[in-house]
Amino acid sequence: MVKVGLQLYTVRDYLERDFEGTLRKVAELGYQGVEFAGFYGRTPEQVKAILDETGLVALGAHTPYERLLHALDEEIAFNKAIGNRYLAMPYLAEEDRGRWDEVIEDLKVIGQRCAEVGMVLFYHNHDFELTQKLGDKPVLDAIFFEVSEELLKVELDSCWVYFAGFDPLEYIAKYSGRMPLLHWKDLVKKADGSPETVELGKGEVNVQDIADAAIQAGAEWLVVEQDYCANDSLKSIETSMEFIRAYAQEGGKLNV
Repeated sequence: MVKVGLQLYTVRDYLERDFEGTLRKVAELGYQGVEFAGFYGRTPEQVKAILDETGLVALGAHTPYERLLHALDEEIAFNKAIGNRYLAMPYLAEEDRGRWDEVIEDLKVIGQRCAEVGMVLFYHNHDFELTQKLGDKPVLDAIFFEVSEELLKVELDSCWVYFAGFDPLEYIAKYSGRMPLLHWKDLVKKADGSPETVELGKGEVNVQDIADAAIQAGAEWLVVEQDYCANDSLKSIETSMEFIRAYAQEGGKLNV
């Protein structure tokens, strides 16, 4: 049964003040795993200790492009030590978005190295990979067409797919079987057209259908994330968990 995790970027304000205490709170709320976005100066031993204490699974780590290029073996060693096999490239800076062919070749090299040591490389999207094209394809599709499934898996951010004007359900179906991780999030479009991420069920994204589709497509984890929280971030993830429990009680095939 699919598990529910949290992208820790959501609660970065609390992690900066109390890393261990924040992870304890995440576990108390019912999240089963965490996806890291930095380790806040902790050693692998310290991270592993708090994971063991709380029972949280290290389901992945967002690892900057530059670190994947220039410090990959160090990142691999750290993540292996905490029990994580999934490294995700989370974002591409604007100055790099004009050289997609080079980025794709880099992903092949990084993915190959990961595969050689039992790690798995993912690419996590925003909206620009869908609104930009490479040849006749959206960049996101070009990436996953050019880099083999053996070297690169899909971490689909369903909310950004929606914001880009595409159907998340179609994208989930397209990458069925290649998408162990899905970012599960909600948003509202503000008056100026910009997005504001909100708690699950509080926005305009059909998050229940997205969860159903992801489960059908073989996802291992639904990963809750809010890029920015208008409310207290710990309260926000509690509100999202209330929605998740209600969804599960209504028949959603989630292990919560």
